[in-house]
Amino acid sequence: MEANLVDHLFNSSEKRLARLLLLMANFGQEAKPLPLIAKISQESLAEMIGTTRSRVSFFLNRFRDLGFIITTAVTCK
Repeated sequence: MEANLVDHLFNSSEKRLARLLLLMANFGQEAKPLPLIAKISQESLAEMIGTTRSRVSFFLNRFRDLGFIITTAVTCK
């Protein structure tokens, strides 16, 4: 709980979203990173990082434009 509070105080919502996506993909773990993240709504992502759906959409578009992710109507790679 304390770690979440510190995360919200010192990291931008963009950084929190990037961190969440990396965690969901098992990036940096001993297990092989997942090339595909399970279907999850932007609203759910927003709730998980404490921001609005429109901000999540904005950040996902930015990540896609930068080539960090590949998005489809239902998935994020």
